[in-house]
Amino acid sequence: MHSVQLRRTAGATVLTLAMVAGCGSAGSAEQPAAAAATRVFTADNGRITIPADPRRVVATGYAVPALIEADAALVGISSWQRGLPLMSEEDRATYDRIEKVAGEAAAETNYEAIAKVKPDLIVIGVPQPVLADVDVERLKSIAPVVAIGPTIPSAWRELSQRQSDAAGRAANFGQAKAAYEKKAAELAAKHKDALAGLKFGHVGSYGEVAKGTFQREFAGSWGTNIAQDVGVTYYGRVKVKGGGSKDVSEYPSIEELTESLGEADAITYSVQPDGTPNEAVKYVLDSELWKNLPAVKAGRTFAIRYTEAATYAAAMKTLDAVDQALAPLGES
Repeated sequence: MHSVQLRRTAGATVLTLAMVAGCGSAGSAEQPAAAAATRVFTADNGRITIPADPRRVVATGYAVPALIEADAALVGISSWQRGLPLMSEEDRATYDRIEKVAGEAAAETNYEAIAKVKPDLIVIGVPQPVLADVDVERLKSIAPVVAIGPTIPSAWRELSQRQSDAAGRAANFGQAKAAYEKKAAELAAKHKDALAGLKFGHVGSYGEVAKGTFQREFAGSWGTNIAQDVGVTYYGRVKVKGGGSKDVSEYPSIEELTESLGEADAITYSVQPDGTPNEAVKYVLDSELWKNLPAVKAGRTFAIRYTEAATYAAAMKTLDAVDQALAPLGES
């Protein structure tokens, strides 16, 4: 995909040409000049011709929080319950106000509802394998469709940038990115000495108690990628890459806990917004094997909230949570 600057330049060129071409009929009700302004955007589903300045946007999946924060011209969105604790009051009010045209799952897309809000652009933010659950051809009969879905969790940075750019809000995205990077750099400097030389492991929220497994997250996963921006080093890698998030996390049996995390100098683990572990994490914390890990015996375990941030604005909350979690290290 071209850089934001190149896309802006291309978009501006197309807009200028469209305006020149329309000069002879300026003010015509049948063919206003602005309506002809388009550009070609590279998405997961190919090179798509989209409006240069979308005025009625539908967003689903991971595109929902990104485009709310970017102040896109949204007329319909999918449900996004998992991201509600990460939203500001203003963004939550926006989320509540916009009509819901799809459920949490891609298969819960309401095509009639999408047609009713008359979008000029549809941004689908679901992983590539899940895209098969969406009737893209039917959506294309309503408006141009760009699919921009996640790969590994840490790719939310690029993902949210592309989604914002597609909706004509690249400038808004840049402001949030700059604020996040400034804060992350300040916290990295603050914790640099305390983190020096420490190897971390991470326990994620998606183990399956019924199957006797836990989630070990490595660098680039949901629970780790923002802490990495603060200077936390996560060691190891998955034994077998399974694509997407399975490239950076795995699901060993609880009996493998010592083998998986025995070399960790410190361990972080995901907790819910209220600070309590969910069932999958509690299953690990209650294990006798957990209590005998060197990092646990040394008192170097740290609970982190808001580990599912997928936008820069949401990740600001995660940075605060990481800062708070790591505070005891600096006091030791």
